[in-house]
Amino acid sequence: MNKVPRVAFHTLGCKVNQQETDALAAMFCEKGYEIVDFAEKADVYVINTCTVTHLADRKSRQYIRRCMKTNPSARVVVMGCYAQAEHEEVAQIPGVSLVVGSSRKNRIVDWLDEENEQTVPAMKVVDINEQRVFEETGADSVIGRARAYLKIQEGCEQFCTYCIIPYVRGPVRSRTADNTLREAHKLIESGFKEIILTGIHVGAYGRDLGHDINLESLLAQLLKITPDVRWRLSSLEPTEVSPEMLELMVQYPNFCPHLHLPLQSGHNEILRAMHRPYTIEQYQEVVGLIRNKVPEIAITTDIMVGFPGETNEHFEAYLRFVQAIAFSDLHVFQYSARRGTPAAQFTGQVRAETKAKRSHVLIEAGRVLSDDYARRFIGRKLEVLVETDLPDGLCEGHSENYLTVRFGAESAKRGEVVPVRVRTVSQGICYGDDTVKKGGV
Repeated sequence: MNKVPRVAFHTLGCKVNQQETDALAAMFCEKGYEIVDFAEKADVYVINTCTVTHLADRKSRQYIRRCMKTNPSARVVVMGCYAQAEHEEVAQIPGVSLVVGSSRKNRIVDWLDEENEQTVPAMKVVDINEQRVFEETGADSVIGRARAYLKIQEGCEQFCTYCIIPYVRGPVRSRTADNTLREAHKLIESGFKEIILTGIHVGAYGRDLGHDINLESLLAQLLKITPDVRWRLSSLEPTEVSPEMLELMVQYPNFCPHLHLPLQSGHNEILRAMHRPYTIEQYQEVVGLIRNKVPEIAITTDIMVGFPGETNEHFEAYLRFVQAIAFSDLHVFQYSARRGTPAAQFTGQVRAETKAKRSHVLIEAGRVLSDDYARRFIGRKLEVLVETDLPDGLCEGHSENYLTVRFGAESAKRGEVVPVRVRTVSQGICYGDDTVKKGGV
C-alpha cells in the first residue's frame, strides 16, 4: 500500500497570498496529498512569501530553514513575491527544491511530479512584466475558514515610491466576469455566507477587459443574484469610490457597509513624495460623500509612519487628520526601504526609534477611535458571521460593518450569520447576546 504524501503550507503577507495558498492546497488535495500543519513532518513544504519589508524577507528565509529542520529530506517549494524579487538568493538556500515567482503558481503540483529527481532547485520564475492574462485558480478551495476570499484581479500600475509590489506582481490583469460568477457560485454551494473580493489593486478591476466592465458592473451582478450572501471589498483607493458604488451599497443590504481606504499619509507634502493620487482635502471630501450616503459605515485605513523626510510637524498633522476623519480602525505600519524603489534613495531617512515612537502614538489613537465607533452600536443588533470558538465558551466573528463581536451561543456554528445584541464594548471588541437564543431582547 502506497504511503499518502503529506504537504504543509505557510503563508506570509497579504490576504491575496492566503487566497492563493488556499487554492494551491486544493490542487494538492486533488492529487492525493494529505494537508498537515507546518510544524509537522511533511514530504513537501510550500512557503508563500512576502517582500513588502525587509522583515518579511527575513521571515521567509526563517520558515524555509525551519521546515528543513523538521524534515531534512522534504522537498521545499518557495513561491510568491520574495521568490519573484530575489529568486537567485532563494535558490542558494540549502534544501530548496522549487522556486516559483508571482505567476504560474497553479502549475506547482505538476512541476513537483516532473522534477521528482531534481538535485538542484528548479527555477520557474518569468518576467512578470510580460504577463497579460489573469491566472485562473479555483475559488472553491478555502479550507477551514468561515469566510471566503475570491480573487478577481492581479497586478498594480500605481508605482507608489515606497512600494515594491508593482515590480513583483506586474501589470493589471482581471478575472473575467463569467469566470468570477462561476467561482462565486462554487463558494456559495460550499456554504459560505460571506465572500470578500480581493486582489492587488481591486479598484483597477476591468481596466484590461473592456470599456463596459469595471468593479461596479461586477458588483451589481454579484449582489443581485446572491441576496443571501454578503459581499465585502478588501481595499480601495479613495479615488475609486464612485457614486455608482455607493448606490449599490444603499440598494443592496448584502453589500457590507465597510470600506478600507488606504490613507498612507495625512500631509500633502508626503503624499506627493509617495506618489499617491490624492490630497488630504480630496480624501476628506470622499469620506464626506460616503457618510452622506451610508452614515454609519465603517471606514478603516492604512497609515505609514517614518517615510523619508517626515518631520514632527508632518506627524502631528497625520494625527490631527486621523482624529478628524474618525476612522473605525487603523492599520499602522513603519516605512521600510525596499531596494529597487525610488524612496529607498530619498534623503531624510527617519531613525528607527523615531518611527517606533510615532507608530505607538498612532496605534493608541486608533484604539480610541475603534472604541468610539463600536460604542455607537451598544443596545443595537448586528448580524455576525461566526468565525471562532473561544476557550471561555464565547463565539467570535465580524459584523456586517466589520466590528469584532463576541457572544455566547451554544447552537451557533462557524460560518453562520447570527443576530447579536451588543451589550458592552471593551478595547474595541463588542460583547453581546445571541438574540435568537434570547428571544430577540
